[in-house]
Amino acid sequence: MPLYAYKARDRSGRLVEAVMEAPTQRDVALALREKDLLPTEIAPPKTGLHADVKLPAWLSVGGKPNLRDVTVFSRQFATVINAGLPVVQSLAILQRQAEKDALKEALKRIREEVETGTPLSEALAKHPKLFGRLYVYLVRAGEASGNLDSILERIALYQEKQAALRGKLRSALTYPTVVLLIALGVTYFLLTGIVPQFAGILTQLGGELPLMTRVLIAISDFLRGQWWLLLLLAVGGVVGLGAFYRTARGRRAIDGALLKAPVLGKLVQKTAIASFSSTFGLLLKSGVNILEAIDITKGTAGNAIVEDVLEEAKGAVQRGEQMSLTLLARPKVFPPLVASMVAIGEETGAVDAMMEKVASFYEREVNEAVESLTAALEPLLIVFLGGVVGFIVAGMFLPMFAIIGQLGG
Repeated sequence: MPLYAYKARDRSGRLVEAVMEAPTQRDVALALREKDLLPTEIAPPKTGLHADVKLPAWLSVGGKPNLRDVTVFSRQFATVINAGLPVVQSLAILQRQAEKDALKEALKRIREEVETGTPLSEALAKHPKLFGRLYVYLVRAGEASGNLDSILERIALYQEKQAALRGKLRSALTYPTVVLLIALGVTYFLLTGIVPQFAGILTQLGGELPLMTRVLIAISDFLRGQWWLLLLLAVGGVVGLGAFYRTARGRRAIDGALLKAPVLGKLVQKTAIASFSSTFGLLLKSGVNILEAIDITKGTAGNAIVEDVLEEAKGAVQRGEQMSLTLLARPKVFPPLVASMVAIGEETGAVDAMMEKVASFYEREVNEAVESLTAALEPLLIVFLGGVVGFIVAGMFLPMFAIIGQLGG
């Protein structure tokens, strides 16, 4: 539908200027009157950035908007706001450029809310799946300070860093997972495809089979005849673990185990600290008070143990104590370096600046932890696969050589 720019006056005589999407000028006038607005001017649709551009159906992109989509929106929003365009007009432009239908519809609703006088932060808060609590609080701070464009730039930069952190953690876990799945697949093929053939040959040759070979053949028979039971156990285990993790006790137990895990625990801890420092620093720098900043950061921590420590820190701040003392008391979660930097920030009144330094340091540490994890897991997986193949080869060939030797003797 075309986009119309209009000028109207409310009951108090205040001039309202905005844009509205509608089939015709008459529809715009009717919609304005329903809002108790008296239209004084309705401009026809323009060309260029205001043109009603429609993509061919085969080019349209659906699906659920992800973090990248919201990041791109934030950066584009900051650009058009910085160029001097009103919020409503900026939203209208970005709505038309949005690739995904869900994001396009959300921006349309947000624009309509803002047109009626709703603050942008409140309009965004009605779409929590796209714009979380952190996003809403930062926009609210930007509205209050008059620096919405710079706040949106900070949000975009923050989201890009968060996406990079998640990507590094995902890549660190993807490679060993793929290698492990391949190893299990090869093992299954050997046990169900190769071992039965050798078992048949050994049976024909006769003779008593060693314990290793009998165990190997028993495993092979079980996998071929009862594979569904193994699959059922695997699926049940995953579902059960997921259900356990959704409980408060289960989440604490699993997140705690992840933090203590060899090699992987360091990566999880450093990723959590990098995320905490970046989020906390951004909120403080944007003017959010420390209690709200801790509360919001706790909601984005992604680890129950880290959340518990932040809840303790919030309580300490409410009692008038220093946040750094709580962090110092939990060195296994927050290393002394982090607590010391927070303490320096508390003394100098520059906690936000200290958090930015901590975030930069731990983002580099995450890179090193990813490399360490990959370097540690590769030989372990190779040894695992080599051990399985060696066990199968020994279980099949050694008795065969022994039987052939007996026959030859």
